[in-house]
This record gives sequence, structure tokens and C-alpha cells, in this order.
Amino acid sequence: MGQTTATNFSEFKLRVNIKTSIENAYKAWATPAGLESWFLRRAFFTGEKGAVREPDAALQDNDEYIFHFHGYPDSMAPKGKVLKTNGKNLFSFSFSKGCPVTISIFSEQDETIVELFESQLPTDEQTIKSHYIGDSKGWIFYLTNLKSVLEGGLDLRNKKMELKNVITA
Repeated sequence: MGQTTATNFSEFKLRVNIKTSIENAYKAWATPAGLESWFLRRAFFTGEKGAVREPDAALQDNDEYIFHFHGYPDSMAPKGKVLKTNGKNLFSFSFSKGCPVTISIFSEQDETIVELFESQLPTDEQTIKSHYIGDSKGWIFYLTNLKSVLEGGLDLRNKKMELKNVITA
């Protein structure tokens, strides 16, 4: 029998292959319009001096954000910060509980790979249930939606505020 290793609940990594260019995948993460095309109802970013980023503008290190999700009222709008962006294939931002989410985009076996790494999650029981499990389930859905949208498919999000208890709300 093989040896069982303990799960590290402080981080997780997810990958999806997408038939698109690295540039297109990067724009989907690193512009407000890109994020709104597959992830958010509204992505509001401001630069260090308070200037609002235009929808197609490249996000920059230290930009601050407010995210609005389909299925949730504006009062449920998380805030955070862009931690690192290189203009090509790396994008990192603070997310739930202020934990960093890092997106790396690269080519592997003639496919574009989008890799999401969420780290520094607290490891108390409640956080494991709500963030390690909950966030990873949410990211699996959104990475699937990113793949669908970028490959010319359907946007799989529920956009009806009145429709409750479905996988995207």
C-alpha cells in the first residue's frame, strides 16, 4: 500500500487548457473588460492616484479593485489589490481573506495553460470549509467558464438575480 500524505490546506493549484493565445488569456485576467467577459458582473479598478482604469486598459501593480458578481447585490462586493502583473503571462491579486491568487499562463504540449494558485489560506477548520473547499469549487466553475468563453462558447454564468441556489450564485 502507498503512503498517504497530508493535504496542505493553505494552498491549492488548478489548471485548465484553453485553445487561445497566451495574449488573449492574459487579457481575460488583466483588463476590467476581460474579467467581466467570464468572471464578474462589474470590475472596477483604480490606479495608485485614484484614476479609474478604462475597460480595456491593462491593470497595473497596486491597482485597487471592487468586484461585483452576478447573483449578488452591490453590497456584497469584495475589495482587493493587484499584487503583480508583468503585461504578458503573470497576474496576481489579493482575494478572499486577502490571500494571493496568482495566474500563470504558458504553453504546454501546444496548448495554452492557465494555472491558478491560491495560497496563504488560514488552516482553521472554518476556513478550510469555506475557502479551501469553497474557493476551489468556485474557481473550477470560473476556469471552465473562461475556457468556454475564450474558445467561442457560451457564457455559463447565472445572470438572474432572482434565480437562487444554482452553482454560480
